[in-house]
Amino acid sequence: MTKSLMKLAAAALAVWLVAVPARALGNKTVVRFERVPDAVQLAAGGKAATLYLDQQDWPGVIRAARDLQDDIKRVSNASPALKFGSPSGREAVIIGTLGKSALIDKLAAAGKIDVAAIRGKWEGWTMQTVADPAPGVSRALVIAGSDKRGTIYGMYELSEQIGVSPWHWWADVPPQRHAAIAVSVPRALSDAPVVQYRGIFLNDEAPALTGWVKQRYGGYKHGFYEKVFELILRLRGNYLWPAMWDAAFFDDDPLNGKLADEYGIVMGTSHHEPMMRAHKEWQRYGKGPWDYQRNEEVLRDFWRGGLRATKDYEKIITLGMRGDGDEPMSEESNVALLQRIVRDQREMIAQEIRPDISQVPQAWALYKEVQDYYEKGMRVPDDVLLLWCDDNWGNIRRLPTAEERKRPGGAGVYYHFDYVGGPRSYKWLNVTPIPKIWEQMHLAWKYEATRMWIVNVGDLKPMEVPIEFFLSYAWNPEKWPAGRLPAYLQQWAQREFGAKHAADIADIVDKYTRYNGRRKPEQLEPETYSLANYREAERIVADYKELAVRAEKISADLPKNQRDAFFQLVLHPVKAGAIVNELYVTAGLNRLYAKQGRTSANDLAARARELFRQDAELTRQYHEMNGGKWNHMMSQAHLGYTYWNQPPRNVMPAVSEIQVPRAGDMGVAVEGSENVWPGPGGDALKTPSLNNAAAAPQFVQVFNRGEQPFRFTAKASEPWLVLSKTSGNVARGERLQVDARWSDVPTGSHTATVTITGPAGEVKVQVPVVKADLPSTPGFVETDGVVAMEAGHFTRAVSPVGRSWLTIPGHGRTLSGVAAQPVLAPALSTADGMRLEYDMHMASSGKVKVGITLAPTLKFQPGQGLRYAVSVDDEAPQIVNVHADASLKAWERMVSDGAAQFTTEHTVAKPGRHVLKFWALDAGLVVQKLVVDAGGQRPSYLGPPESPRLP
Repeated sequence: MTKSLMKLAAAALAVWLVAVPARALGNKTVVRFERVPDAVQLAAGGKAATLYLDQQDWPGVIRAARDLQDDIKRVSNASPALKFGSPSGREAVIIGTLGKSALIDKLAAAGKIDVAAIRGKWEGWTMQTVADPAPGVSRALVIAGSDKRGTIYGMYELSEQIGVSPWHWWADVPPQRHAAIAVSVPRALSDAPVVQYRGIFLNDEAPALTGWVKQRYGGYKHGFYEKVFELILRLRGNYLWPAMWDAAFFDDDPLNGKLADEYGIVMGTSHHEPMMRAHKEWQRYGKGPWDYQRNEEVLRDFWRGGLRATKDYEKIITLGMRGDGDEPMSEESNVALLQRIVRDQREMIAQEIRPDISQVPQAWALYKEVQDYYEKGMRVPDDVLLLWCDDNWGNIRRLPTAEERKRPGGAGVYYHFDYVGGPRSYKWLNVTPIPKIWEQMHLAWKYEATRMWIVNVGDLKPMEVPIEFFLSYAWNPEKWPAGRLPAYLQQWAQREFGAKHAADIADIVDKYTRYNGRRKPEQLEPETYSLANYREAERIVADYKELAVRAEKISADLPKNQRDAFFQLVLHPVKAGAIVNELYVTAGLNRLYAKQGRTSANDLAARARELFRQDAELTRQYHEMNGGKWNHMMSQAHLGYTYWNQPPRNVMPAVSEIQVPRAGDMGVAVEGSENVWPGPGGDALKTPSLNNAAAAPQFVQVFNRGEQPFRFTAKASEPWLVLSKTSGNVARGERLQVDARWSDVPTGSHTATVTITGPAGEVKVQVPVVKADLPSTPGFVETDGVVAMEAGHFTRAVSPVGRSWLTIPGHGRTLSGVAAQPVLAPALSTADGMRLEYDMHMASSGKVKVGITLAPTLKFQPGQGLRYAVSVDDEAPQIVNVHADASLKAWERMVSDGAAQFTTEHTVAKPGRHVLKFWALDAGLVVQKLVVDAGGQRPSYLGPPESPRLP
């Protein structure tokens, strides 16, 4: 090729790489679906380039190459041959592992491929197109790995780039068909992971996963696990804790362990299953108590059996001991006993596996009370991996200190997307927003807990989205900074469903997980969201319904072969969440309306029953799709919790029906109150205030307490008070919007009235109206006695040299979160000036309360809790230790709410412009919302909506 042609080809490639959307999340796209000069044509004209490997390469590499064969056929309908030995033909694909493939070693020695970036790396891979790689071969695509899994990852990278989703089987994602596939990588594309062991834990797996596995595979046997192994590898994971509630991985099927090792999956056992033995095996074969003091010899023999059965397999051995069935050990157990247990276990490992025990990967899970033992002084040898844990609700309890980071065994994190336990189990849907995962695992990365990341994924489905993000982030955290989180979801949506709806799908997935994260479905109650204040319950239902409508429209517009995948990954979780949230709100309104004597209470009871039926129907639809492939997978009970554990069956929330008179009977209620007229407090009905800054209407409800309709009239006391209706017939209820014609309202504070007349008489509703001179300077404006501000809407972000503020999109119950960076930075004082400032205009003066909503971050380092400070204007900042209350009650409220909330008291000297300041003292906290309550804040779950911000 001439130099001019080479320049043209390079320019064309550059345009191609920019124009073609990425199909492998986060990596540069190297695939094009047409004939491309000087690219390797993987497929064209019904034919495919041959795949060449060395027969001496790892069996797992050869097996994965057969997956690549199938993937190329899935996309192009052309099936490539797979051959061993020297390549031939015009174009070829050469695959192999350094040191195991003569083909790859020869190309590297000849300088045909650049392997400097991966040589000696753990699981590194590289991909490159090469001219004249062998006699008679014009071009080849070369995929090389530094080790077995590196080569496998390189192949799966190509599979993903040609359009085969890692979820092609597990979520029925079909690839788009293309007659031609071209690959051009003139400069080597290389990669290797940051976190060494990256895996999932199949746990809490009954009834859903277990029912599905028994029907499809007859139990947790190798047919099932081969699908799991392949998925993990396609997601660039390498580690598995297998199902263990009613299963024993190595004992249930001798092929389980053998095939895991062949595939390239590192096996482990869970945090409470030491020495490669499943807890179920103890139930099957154990004799005597699970007590080392009373039954040492039997336990030692039992554990030796686990080591011998897995001697030749790649694994990480769990050390230590918990009580029988993942319970704390007895009160008599102590640090000395646990240290002796670990010492004895390591002696067994040295005898059975390898005398140099430092070369045998081992982990000690600091789960629940075991972390307390560590804090009290228990230690294990420095070559043992310290596996720190979250609180089962996605909040990391502890990360290594600077001294602990020196340990050669390293550290890791055991995380949760699912949990069975207090304050209430959550197992049904994906409830963990990606921004929350990012924020917590960003801490783990920066604190060098990067030897292992393992996450409890429950039944595996429906946790597809967070599983992939968790493993993607583990591979390379730098690739996904907080600002790119929306791009991650958009790229994921585009890979699965194409570019047309990608932005919309990404937004839907982001929102439904945020909605689930602020209150998990299993924790919902009829009164979770306020039925009277801020239209909160109404907004919750409307927001979820809006997502469901959008998702339904996208589903209808997708090609038919994509709809099963879309149902599993998007439509089902959205509709399920929408139905359950509306069900609980409907039950809550039913109870309230029954107490108020509204005839519509009976309609709401019927609506609740219909929603309960829709919930069951949605589950049936999931189980019957794709010929019943996923039967049982959504059988998890999720309605009717009365304590921490799940009910045996879904139970509809209780509803009430009332008997009403035949004649129509008027009742009146107002926004912001549960009182009604006639009734206690009904003669003093008052709406929240109308305010020219917010310019938002309030409402009055006229409702029927009888069967027959009645007529009413409504009259405003002021000509500028505007009613949406002044008369009408009421069958069930009418909502009257009350607003002001602001151009005619006199400046100042007023109390107008709306007089409503009907069959029961006349009632006067008070309407406070405030028209103030709007400020000319920017800032939030107090309305109805409150200033509410989203943390990301700060006026100024002030930081000293070396520090900064980071907005984490979507990491909040109502918007985003803002965190001080870097997270490893030492503590500050208020004198350092690290603060966010919020300009606001107060109509009130005197005592106010400032409520701060934070992400539920735990005290992940020894010492005092994490602190912030808050001040109004130039007053002395008040310091708050967010971990001062270490009680179980405080923790349960925090994890249930998905947020930590604190209040301080301040004084506003006079109305006018003021500045609220949030000071960061310790890195690691994420502020999400700030509310200044001047006496008007009403009870609600999410707090007041954000105040008007002017100009």
